[in-house]
Amino acid sequence: MVMLGDPFVANVPRQLSAEELLQALRVDMAGELEAIIGYEAHAMATSDERVKKVLYHIADEERQHVGELQQLIYLLNPNEQQLTEKGRQEIIQQQAQGFKMPMQ
Repeated sequence: MVMLGDPFVANVPRQLSAEELLQALRVDMAGELEAIIGYEAHAMATSDERVKKVLYHIADEERQHVGELQQLIYLLNPNEQQLTEKGRQEIIQQQAQGFKMPMQ
C-alpha cells in the first residue's frame, strides 16, 4: 500500500545491522520487481502506443535498479552470489539437456 501522505514513512530511526540491511535491500528489490509488473500490466492494458513505449521504458529502468540492488547484496553477502550462480548453472545444465527430468 502506498503511503504518500507521510514523507517519513520509510525512515529508519537507527542504523541497520548487516543482516537488516540485506533484508532491506531484498525488500527494495521486491519493490522494483513489483513496479515492473505494474508498469507492464498497464502497458498491456492500453492500445495507446505512446503510453506503451514510455511504460515499457520505465519497466526497463526498474530492471536496471534490480541489477544494482542485486550487486549490492552480492557485495554484502558473497555467499549469496555463489548460491545464485549455482542456481543459474543448474538451469543452464538443464537447458543443455532439453529440460528432461532425471529418472528417479
